Amino acid sequence: MNALDFIMEDGEKWLQYAIRINLLNESKESLVELRKQALVDAKIKSYLKDITDFHSILVSNHKNPELPIHKLLFLLELGFDTDVPEIQLAVDEVMSHKDSNGVYQSLTNIPKHFGGSGEDVFSWCLCDAPLLLFALLRAGVDYDKHIKQGVDYLVNFYRAPGFPCTVSQELGKFRGPGRKDDCCPYATLIMLRLLSAIPEYSESKITEEAAMGILLLWENSLSIHPYMFYMGTDFRKLKAPSIWYDIVSVVEVLSHFECVKLDKRFIEMVTIIKNKQDENGLFTPEAIFQKFKGWDFGQKKKPSPYLTYLCNQILARVGL
Repeated sequence: MNALDFIMEDGEKWLQYAIRINLLNESKESLVELRKQALVDAKIKSYLKDITDFHSILVSNHKNPELPIHKLLFLLELGFDTDVPEIQLAVDEVMSHKDSNGVYQSLTNIPKHFGGSGEDVFSWCLCDAPLLLFALLRAGVDYDKHIKQGVDYLVNFYRAPGFPCTVSQELGKFRGPGRKDDCCPYATLIMLRLLSAIPEYSESKITEEAAMGILLLWENSLSIHPYMFYMGTDFRKLKAPSIWYDIVSVVEVLSHFECVKLDKRFIEMVTIIKNKQDENGLFTPEAIFQKFKGWDFGQKKKPSPYLTYLCNQILARVGL
């Protein structure tokens, strides 16, 4: 059994749908029945319910799997779109909070002793705003009308070789735990994720330099850890879904850029992932988010169809 057969046979309906859409390039019109089956899956229904009250959770920890933005992006990247009422409602909620610079906002609360106001406020950080813009882009929202202004504004914060820890004025003097002059690896990563999907930026000097900045961190992973983002043992463990800063998440983003594909540092990272395949080309999680118990990637004892799908997408994108 090859990897694709394994995913198609052992993967749940929502994953089978994603494979047919994203790997086999089948039309949505030909998958109506499979889509219906996927949407009644209990876990998918739970995610759809959670994103309808989009600002119900304060954004205080960006790696929290319960954040609606992570759930919305997961659903969009499986191939569901705004003809699902809950997804359209979530998109409407995102678009209901935008500042004068075109940047969409999250509900957060920064304590006074960290430089904030101590009150719930709609604001943005460079470690969440790019994801909101990316979600709108994936949802098919008009780029020129509703997305471009915010993207251009955030791009202005670029400082080679990446993006700094930056927040909107509502958050006062707050910033993450690191040197002020350092670029934030996670902010840089999700800005790259956003810019990779925008033609005017996807092959720009900014994205090339930022991608090389991430690879520079990999090259110096033993000595350089800006804002306490490490590329050590835990970073190198296979983990899904791609919502934080780990080897699968980083390589997935970088694999969209032609400028890195022949770089020996990128090849080294891809090789680490590829070498974790079993004899059937399958991948088993080596680390998990505890809140994903019940998902096939929420355990470490057997191959995960979804993780195998993620890794095979990466390998296919780089020609392996």
